[in-house]
Amino acid sequence: MDTTAIIDILRDAVGVALKLAAPMLVLSMLVGVIIAIFQAVTQIHEQTIGFVFKLVVVIAVLLIGGGWMLETLQDFARSLFALMLG
Repeated sequence: MDTTAIIDILRDAVGVALKLAAPMLVLSMLVGVIIAIFQAVTQIHEQTIGFVFKLVVVIAVLLIGGGWMLETLQDFARSLFALMLG
C-alpha cells in the first residue's frame, strides 16, 4: 500500500467522522446559544438547564439518525475490510 492510498483512507475516515458528528454538534451548539440567550433575557443562570436540553437534543438526534449513522459507519468499515482483503 502506498502513501496516496493511506492518505485517501485517512481523508475518508475524517470525512465519515465529521459526517457522523456534525448533526449532534451543530444542533447542541444551536440549543446552547438559544438557552444562553434565554438565560440572559430572563436572568436565570442555572448551569443544568443548558446541559439537560443539550442532552435531550443529542439523544433525539441519535434516536432519529442512529440508523443512518450506523449504516454510514458500516459502509466505511466494509470498504476498509475490502481494501485489506483484496
